[in-house]
Amino acid sequence: MLLLIGGLFAFFLIVGMPVAFALALASIPVFVLTGTMPATVAVQKMVTATQSFPLLAVPFFILAGNLMNATGITNRLVNFARLLTGWMAGGLGQVSIVLSMLMGGISGSAVADAAMEARLLGPGMINKGGYSKAAAAAVIAFGSVITATIPPSIGLILFGFINEVSIGQLFLAGVVPGILLTAILMVTAWLVAKQNNYAPDLQSFPTFRELLAGFVDSIWAIAFPVILIVGFRFGFFTATEAGAFLVFYAIVIGVFVHRELTLEALYEAVKGTLSDIGMVMLLIMMAAILGYAVTIERGPQQITELVTALTSEPVLILMLIVTLLVVSGMFLEGAANILLITPIVLPVLVHAGYDPVHMGILIVTLINLGGLTPPVGIIMFTVCGILDVKTGAFARASIPYFIAILLFLTLLVIFPQLSLLLPGSLM
Repeated sequence: MLLLIGGLFAFFLIVGMPVAFALALASIPVFVLTGTMPATVAVQKMVTATQSFPLLAVPFFILAGNLMNATGITNRLVNFARLLTGWMAGGLGQVSIVLSMLMGGISGSAVADAAMEARLLGPGMINKGGYSKAAAAAVIAFGSVITATIPPSIGLILFGFINEVSIGQLFLAGVVPGILLTAILMVTAWLVAKQNNYAPDLQSFPTFRELLAGFVDSIWAIAFPVILIVGFRFGFFTATEAGAFLVFYAIVIGVFVHRELTLEALYEAVKGTLSDIGMVMLLIMMAAILGYAVTIERGPQQITELVTALTSEPVLILMLIVTLLVVSGMFLEGAANILLITPIVLPVLVHAGYDPVHMGILIVTLINLGGLTPPVGIIMFTVCGILDVKTGAFARASIPYFIAILLFLTLLVIFPQLSLLLPGSLM
């Protein structure tokens, strides 16, 4: 039955059916052929999947991110990132990487970050910085993966919700890996820039006064993730309550501090949020049906038995799971991948002795890496579409950054404390 479910799901994807509907229709055999479960259970699972207090964190953080963008925070972060790194070799390429780290505390989405930076920084990189279209697309796309680890990552929220892992611990666990990934990608961008003679964006290092002014101007955005960490450390709020607080925070900053949040901007932010939430919630509801069907057919147990029959070595088990996630990431959008694949593979990894919080950071990063690879790499297609880049050229320009991501993932596997240090010491 599991093979039939998997075959139907693959077939629906191949014929071009939206992922959400492919998830639901692939589960039909369990309800029709086995006769053990009435079809009304499918409807019940769709409804109960939305009745979750932790899941409220998703719409709250999406709305908070859209509100922060509407208040001029993004432009302030761009200016600060340019002061920090615009003088380095690579210029705006370096700016895009640092901006991804700063934007991680605002957008929470790698795709949203990549799209924004492609429109904002891409033309300048191509016209003034000496970058080819493919090179500009590559550095922007790979830099957006940082957003997946820096809180409040939407991917981490979904991972914590679907696998019953503490979202607060996942947020804390992503801070150090996010900073490390930023450093590795900056070094890579510097080496690529030196080899190709990409021009810096600033002719000289900014003065201390300029840096201080840029920091003060963007202080409210930089404080965004800090509030999360402090709040989780001292138990001021849960992930859901943090999302509600940050919506209030964004409105106060937009209305009373920056005074740029007009009624029209508020309407656009709410409108964009509704669209984003609709997409995510539809995936969650449909994935709940298929997840229940797979559970009824003992999918996680069978996968665990299969993997442990192949090997009992934890490292080899992890390598098998990593390979599966990379391949699935080539075909599934990130949220669908988290909702469908992680409930199956996480029990295998926990059984092998790995920490679920550590695995959460690794898995969400791997899934976002899949968004950079064909045939269904949504981050890749988003950036390439905006900058008019062919996927072949993008793939060639991506090689140095792909190697950098592999180095980061290797370090994350070898040194679990990179992700477990903050949750272990603060919570």
